Amino acid sequence: MTTKAPCSPGDSLQVFKGTLLHSTDTSPLETLDHRILGVNGMGKIVFIETVDKENELSQKWHFKKEDIRVLRPREEFFIPGLIDTHIHASQYPNMGSCLDLPLLDWLIKYTFPVEAKFKDLKFAEDTYTKVVKRTLRNGTTTACYFATIHTDSSLKLCDIVDKLGQRAFVGKVCMDLNELFPEYKEILCESLSETARFVAELAYRKYPLVNPIVTPRFVPSCSSKLLQQLGSFAKRNNLHIQSHVSESCKEVEVVKGMFPNYKDYSDVYDKHSLLTDKTIMAHGVHLSDDELERFHRKGVAISHCPNSNTSLCSGLFDARNALNHKVNIGLGTDVSGGYSPSVLNAVRGAIDVTKILSLKFSDYEKLTYQEAFRLATLGGSKALGLDKLTGNFEVGKDFDAILVNTNVPFGPFEVFPDDTQQDIFQKFLFLGDDRNMVEVYVAGKKVVPFQES
Repeated sequence: MTTKAPCSPGDSLQVFKGTLLHSTDTSPLETLDHRILGVNGMGKIVFIETVDKENELSQKWHFKKEDIRVLRPREEFFIPGLIDTHIHASQYPNMGSCLDLPLLDWLIKYTFPVEAKFKDLKFAEDTYTKVVKRTLRNGTTTACYFATIHTDSSLKLCDIVDKLGQRAFVGKVCMDLNELFPEYKEILCESLSETARFVAELAYRKYPLVNPIVTPRFVPSCSSKLLQQLGSFAKRNNLHIQSHVSESCKEVEVVKGMFPNYKDYSDVYDKHSLLTDKTIMAHGVHLSDDELERFHRKGVAISHCPNSNTSLCSGLFDARNALNHKVNIGLGTDVSGGYSPSVLNAVRGAIDVTKILSLKFSDYEKLTYQEAFRLATLGGSKALGLDKLTGNFEVGKDFDAILVNTNVPFGPFEVFPDDTQQDIFQKFLFLGDDRNMVEVYVAGKKVVPFQES
């Protein structure tokens, strides 16, 4: 492993010594015991070495022994920050409730009414502050947010994300059709002009960790002209794109009725220039093999949202099949279709879904816990095109990390003397929660615990 990355003279340096667990392209779980790691004032990892190199490193990087933060063996370890590739910040008020209906009925009765409230900036500020804090406490260092059709409240979400130090993509939702709930939609020209205003204003504010993402809600709520214009806008401005695809069977039928001359749901997005290597599509439960092949060719990623898919009875996403098609996959909480804001819940759900599929197909290859962990970290960074910047512990990447403490008061699990490091990590993965995530770092800055002003 290389040990040199840019570091200006006089940069403040954070040095940690202990155990790191992360994923790489070749290993879904790599345990780095007895390591010493340095983070410069820019938040970049500048060295990762075995602890026997401490003296050599201290001379090179000018730190003292007392400057080193030493993690308690077996009790504390670092993992990369968790990446939520699909979450509706505006649906947070409904989280944990309103899950008694299938997708389209659920949108009509619960979701569109709550999203309409975000015209009120005070309501938006209060709600968005809560959701960003909640996700940070749960270790989400990077989030890909859907906001609403309201530009100013969507910009308010960007303000809050920046203030609290999270890394994020934020999308102002675009939708000029809504037969399901006619009072919640935009007119075509407004949707396009407000999207342009949102992107321009966000660029003007120059938030270092917050980026815009073009966000057509999904095909049933967008005209062909809106889809085409958004595809062109994203291409001209080199922007990321997010939407939903093939979440439920009924939704797929609606799209087929709207675009009868198209091959399939994905073809609608493709013909409107919305399938690119900067696109992430949520769900994909009912994608065909042909569609998965198209996603691979185009470089389109999928956000797997197991909690939502089961909570709304949309179906079981076959993650193994998508991985076999070499499609990049990240995990999403899909609040509030998913009732948990924790990416750890998505890890557990992803594993459970493949176990359920293995009951149907005897030769089915289930996801291992190591693979699911990779989806939640490095996989998410690849899905969002951020893997050069974050997702694991490598020299030159930003230090996005969670300090896990397995011995917190009234914690969710116990560690026993015979438990190995792998046992301890599994217990955290399956039983741990925000109580164990005692510190969260984004680009080297400690963002949890919160610094109340």
